[in-house]
Amino acid sequence: MALQFAPPPMASLLPHKLRTSPLPGSDRSDRFLVGRGYRGFRCQSGPDGDEVKAHPVLGRDKARDPIFGLAMGAGSQSPTDIFRWFCVETGSAGNHSVILIHGFPSQAYSYRKVLPVLSKNYHAIAFDWLGFGFSDKPQPKYGFDYTLDEYVSSLESLIGELIVDEFSLVVQGYFAPVVAKYAQNHQEKLKNLILINPPLMESHSKLPPTLSLFSNFLLGEIFSQDPLRASDKALTSSGPYAMKEEDAMVYRRPYLTSGSSGFALNAISRSMKRDLKTYVDAMRKILASDTWKVRTTVCWGQRDRWLSYDGVEDFCKGLNHKLVEMPMAGHHVQEDYGEELGQIIAGIIAKS
Repeated sequence: MALQFAPPPMASLLPHKLRTSPLPGSDRSDRFLVGRGYRGFRCQSGPDGDEVKAHPVLGRDKARDPIFGLAMGAGSQSPTDIFRWFCVETGSAGNHSVILIHGFPSQAYSYRKVLPVLSKNYHAIAFDWLGFGFSDKPQPKYGFDYTLDEYVSSLESLIGELIVDEFSLVVQGYFAPVVAKYAQNHQEKLKNLILINPPLMESHSKLPPTLSLFSNFLLGEIFSQDPLRASDKALTSSGPYAMKEEDAMVYRRPYLTSGSSGFALNAISRSMKRDLKTYVDAMRKILASDTWKVRTTVCWGQRDRWLSYDGVEDFCKGLNHKLVEMPMAGHHVQEDYGEELGQIIAGIIAKS
């Protein structure tokens, strides 16, 4: 039987400021710190600190406008050697590591309420995928084409830079099949795989209209340049999440800063529309395989407006995968019930 997580009193859902202890030998308390070696953070709309470099650049030609052939801005250009990833790290590096992976479309910022909970007993890391948030966003066909296969190989490169010991993986939404593909070949390093509202069933193989719109010819390119449609509507249409203005500005900023975020959104939408079914089918086979040995948990926000819950319970029960139901959460569970999700993740890892 699936476990149910009862919603807490409304008082615990009120917004609050994140507060962390100062770093040893530093007065940089209450900061949103990026890169390895930092352990505290606050909510703000941009990176501050180091970035992690991972995944080699394949093409180095200067990106140009596909219509007029004009040189694109710096934000659309690939770096000369290795892509730069925006990463948040919190907690003691000596503890078990948990990597938190955001969905499509979103950012590491979505885990801002989960990270403080996990940092008490674990080493927690969140990052922005290439093309999202504050990571590199090269113009498609100039170093990175945003295919799902490339995302698998780039994830392998990044984790290779971040982690050397056993770790747990948490992934939300439409990037879950990409992470499952990676996990299949690295089971010896994985202690837990926690999937949050993944596209698990065959009926989940199509993007919802809100996201598939970005894959349309011309129309998708136009809408992907609209910060309100590309960030606000893409997040709030998936469930009960009511975005506060201070949070909305974090999600909007990449689209307000450069058109490269819109080009990346357009490219990954096309890849998802083309290859999602193949990847969902592959994930189902991976999780059902006799060779799959990783402890697997599915957390499901039952107010998901994009993915139906039909069949999820039977799938998990038939394969003996743990299922945690969250009746009041939507597709982006970490946005709706971040602290509670952090507690669930911590409990799952502790029991294993």
